[in-house]
Amino acid sequence: MEHLTPIITHHAHNAHWYIFIAIVLAGFNIPFSADLLILLAAVLAATIVPENAWLLFGSILVGCYISAMCAYWLGRILGSTLFKTRFFSKLFSTERLSKINGFFNKYGLWTLVIGRFIPFGVRNCIFMSSGMSKMHFGKFILMDALACTLWCTTCFYLFFTLGHNYQVLWEYLKTFNLVIFIAFSVTVIGFIWYKIKKKTQATNPSSN
Repeated sequence: MEHLTPIITHHAHNAHWYIFIAIVLAGFNIPFSADLLILLAAVLAATIVPENAWLLFGSILVGCYISAMCAYWLGRILGSTLFKTRFFSKLFSTERLSKINGFFNKYGLWTLVIGRFIPFGVRNCIFMSSGMSKMHFGKFILMDALACTLWCTTCFYLFFTLGHNYQVLWEYLKTFNLVIFIAFSVTVIGFIWYKIKKKTQATNPSSN
């Protein structure tokens, strides 16, 4: 990502194409941060190429929407293959997929809305899980259309408004993403610890 940023900035008038392609590739789990790309697009629109503001916004909106579809079909088509790998077999267990599917059935749109605002690949896990659990594609793209629009519009408007302080904002975004990631990791670790402890107590009731 650090190498991509100066290239996009140097070719600011064509930046919307580079940003669009990078965001779509992120759907295949290539390590491009959609959050940082949205920030970059907004800063360019606010400072260097204001005449391309709508092009830049369109590139992130359409790119993020297509990226989610790519992640969905990656999970749906390669689901059985991914289960054979050690990493994905732990990440996408049958029980976990059932829970995610149940979460979609219970909370629907909110699953994608909240997931859209969580960085560090979490949203891609949700998209891939949707595909692996065979969630209806029409339902997925309809719900994500609203979730994606809400996320992209909110982030782009915020970053565009603060774009004149882009250097400070860039550092704050990295810190914010790190805090969100740490909080999410602690929550997951705590949940796993609770499950293990509960299972151990059920297996050895005498230890209580």
